[in-house]
Parts: sequence; C-alpha cells; structure tokens
Amino acid sequence: MKLLLDTCALVFFVEDSGHLSAEAMRQITADGCEVCVSAVSVAELACGQERGRLKLTMHWKQWWAETLRRNGWECLSITPEIMAEAWSLPGIVHGDPADRLLLATARIERLTLVTTDRKLLAYPHVHSLG
Repeated sequence: MKLLLDTCALVFFVEDSGHLSAEAMRQITADGCEVCVSAVSVAELACGQERGRLKLTMHWKQWWAETLRRNGWECLSITPEIMAEAWSLPGIVHGDPADRLLLATARIERLTLVTTDRKLLAYPHVHSLG
C-alpha cells in the first residue's frame, strides 16, 4: 500500500500520541508499505510551532529532517499539476489550502490519505484511512 500522511497524522505517528487508529498504525508500519509526506506539511509544522499551536520535541526544521531520515519517508513536492488539481477537485471540497493540496497529491499520486480530519475522511474522491 502507498500512503500519504497528512500533517496531523505525521505528528501523531511520530510523537506516538495515540490519536491514530490501530489500522492506520498497522498500515504505516507494515512491511512493504510506502509512506509519503507532502512538502505542504513543512509550512504547516512551521506555522503551527511559530503560533504556539504545535508542541514538538525540537525546532520544526530539525524535527522534519530527523523524521524523514529516521523513517525513510519520501517527501513529495507540490508540482504545478498538483496545484492545478487542488483548485479543480470534484465535489464539495475542504476550504483549507493545505488540505486541498493533500487531497490533490493523493489523487495525482494514487495514494491513500491517512488523516484524522473528518472532512478529509468524508471526501469521496480520495481513498482515506483514519
């Protein structure tokens, strides 16, 4: 399986918060599972820590680099194709720009989106796992 972790799922997994379902945890750690993150998560981590809404064990920049290195996860770039898809998604779409980029990335790259966001889980045009 190929997964895309949204920013919350990324933090919940790394910080072992217990907020992800047992199935999501099983999939993320399964042998042969390819786990990806989006470059948009860099901005969300930086903004969250800067505004005091996100408590990480170290500065977000170091946390990000260490997380990717330790887990061997791939960071997907936001391409012009993904950007265009984010603003032409079918159906009723989440209004948050970062979430639109995550949905578009999952669609373009054919990934299962791992998230705890009910709006993203309910979006019918992307396979998701809560």
